[in-house]
Amino acid sequence: MYYLGIDLGTSSVKLLLCDEKLNILSSHSEDYPIFYPQDGWSEQNPEDWWSATKKGIKKIGESHDLAQVQALSFGGQMHGLVALDSDNDVIRRAILWNDGRTGKQVEYLNQTVGTEFLIQETGNIAYAGFTAPKILWLRDNEPENFDKIKHILLPKDYLTFCFTGQYATDYSDASGMLLLDVKNRRWSKKMLDICGIDNSVMPKLFESYEVVGAVLPTVAKELGLSSNCVVTAGAGDNAAAAIGTGTLGNGRCNLSLGTSGTIFISSDHYIPMEHSELHSFCHADGNYHVMGCILTAASANRWWIEDILKSDDYNQDAAIIEVEQEERLGENNVFFMPYMMGERSPLNDEHVRGAFIGLSMNTDRISLQQAIFEGVSFALRDCLEAAKDRGLNIHATTITGGGAKSEIWKVILADILNLDIIEPIIEEGPSLGAVLLAMWGADKIKGYKDILDLTQSANYSSHQVISPNPERVKKYENKYRQFRSLYPALKDFYRPQ
Repeated sequence: MYYLGIDLGTSSVKLLLCDEKLNILSSHSEDYPIFYPQDGWSEQNPEDWWSATKKGIKKIGESHDLAQVQALSFGGQMHGLVALDSDNDVIRRAILWNDGRTGKQVEYLNQTVGTEFLIQETGNIAYAGFTAPKILWLRDNEPENFDKIKHILLPKDYLTFCFTGQYATDYSDASGMLLLDVKNRRWSKKMLDICGIDNSVMPKLFESYEVVGAVLPTVAKELGLSSNCVVTAGAGDNAAAAIGTGTLGNGRCNLSLGTSGTIFISSDHYIPMEHSELHSFCHADGNYHVMGCILTAASANRWWIEDILKSDDYNQDAAIIEVEQEERLGENNVFFMPYMMGERSPLNDEHVRGAFIGLSMNTDRISLQQAIFEGVSFALRDCLEAAKDRGLNIHATTITGGGAKSEIWKVILADILNLDIIEPIIEEGPSLGAVLLAMWGADKIKGYKDILDLTQSANYSSHQVISPNPERVKKYENKYRQFRSLYPALKDFYRPQ
């Protein structure tokens, strides 16, 4: 039997076909456009996701018998608002997780409704990227579209609907909407009332490994799938990546360097955040996690290489830093503030933007490249410090995401975070987690102990650990203190006048 994992990312959908022993049989990705109608806005067409997913499945089907797929599941970009009308047509382009248009609505929720109330009801405060502020923005700015809303879904849940005809979501993804009572795993009626929507608009809640339904016969016929193929609810991308790296149980950590950057710490119990400097969310294993999210991570490096240097060579400058790492690491006098789309954890500031600090006539291109690696790592360190303040002591982390392909970046992360960085052999992250959730839903595996056994035996050995260098840790500790002084000094510069 086969199992299909679908990772609906911000720039592409990645599909992973595995057998029952977690051997990868095929992988394929398809890109789709992202739209920036105004500064700080970010949108996509949900129909593009579905078209790309079908195209990818058909491509895999050219070399594999997809009728053997017993189950499929998802990892998906979180927080995006997908609104359907009474005919199940998409009302407008989806407003994405990294969209920053909701400043007024976030201020209303945090100041007028109040952070104490929000934390009590949902476990989190309002952030610009969350779904509830987007719903309020739609009500305030596009009332004609708001009035058409019959169903609200998250991005991956739109794919679930296309496959099964069911309106469903899972607890991990729903945690990022600011509409879920995370501690008690149910929709918050008070938050729905504040947003002016009825409970009937919301999808049915499932655990990530629970079966939502079977693939529709028409879809199965088009794609070569069996009509007996079941679909499980799936998970938000970070929770799915955590499943794929075995970040389950209490106190395990996974770091993701994708378009955004996250530090994800699993827990066997709910951990409240009094000031919501980190997110308290449900996990895909039926438990909980805390997570710090920075909005710009590997995307900052992509911006530098492709948009500024007009290059497609991601290795040239990084290779120079790697060769000269003994003299360069911890000695850079240029700092990079990686807030290109505003920032979430722990700053919660949609107005702040990126900056290079400390430029001189001696600054070269390599120093700027290194500053980007370091700036993103310092921002992730901010999240790690917030976790430590809650009594979470982490000594090692797995790592996933496109940025994890950079060897020197992983060395810099190990030194700045002062953590062992464990590199999985299987790098697929969310798509691999989706495969495991599909296997769980199809009763091929029985729970997270089986997942730990599978991922630990497949992924890790001692030579795949990057340990921090004690001398550079000391140097970077001083650099980090300098970095932390930059945001307080500059934040008012970005405030609307």
